[in-house]
Amino acid sequence: MTEFDLTAFCKALGDETRQKILQILLVEGEKCVSELVERFNLAQPTISHHLSFLKYANLIASRKEGKQIYYWAEEDNIVECCGMLYTRFVPVELNLGTEKEAIAD
Repeated sequence: MTEFDLTAFCKALGDETRQKILQILLVEGEKCVSELVERFNLAQPTISHHLSFLKYANLIASRKEGKQIYYWAEEDNIVECCGMLYTRFVPVELNLGTEKEAIAD
């Protein structure tokens, strides 16, 4: 099992371009850098930088074929990181009765 850095995960998703790249890879599947560059009004080095950031956070993986590098979303890792955030920030037990009583007072 991969150990995840939740700070890196949050930073990776904290950028709108990285969110869009990840969304494209999740919906459309594997893409090479040049295919992603066509979708954005950004230079190839900028897209590559975003891809490196996503890869560092274990949200995407890659493979090299000739001169092209293809990227895809690591869906299981994304789900695991989201679950880790959920368990860290959502209370285990919600006491709605107390909240309702406090509102009534």
